[in-house]
Amino acid sequence: MQISGSALSAGLSAIQTGQRRVDQAASDIAGNAVNQQPPGSAAQQPSQVPATEQSARPELADSLVALNVGKVEAQAGARVVETADEVLGTLIDTRA
Repeated sequence: MQISGSALSAGLSAIQTGQRRVDQAASDIAGNAVNQQPPGSAAQQPSQVPATEQSARPELADSLVALNVGKVEAQAGARVVETADEVLGTLIDTRA
């Protein structure tokens, strides 16, 4: 009997993709927080970040949404792996 690891592979792939999405979103959020100036200090010091870089930076709300999507994606992948493990255990118990 050949057991395919496609469900396990799909689950692991989803976990990895979710983790990459979370990492990218966290980096974007940290970049937004570091480069923002407190209110009232903008008139005293000009922004040191070029305008082209500011426009290329994702909005904080977009980054927070991506963070949540990555979290849910990783959780879904973990659930797929868990279910595949349970099914595989059941198949082995049935076969034995």
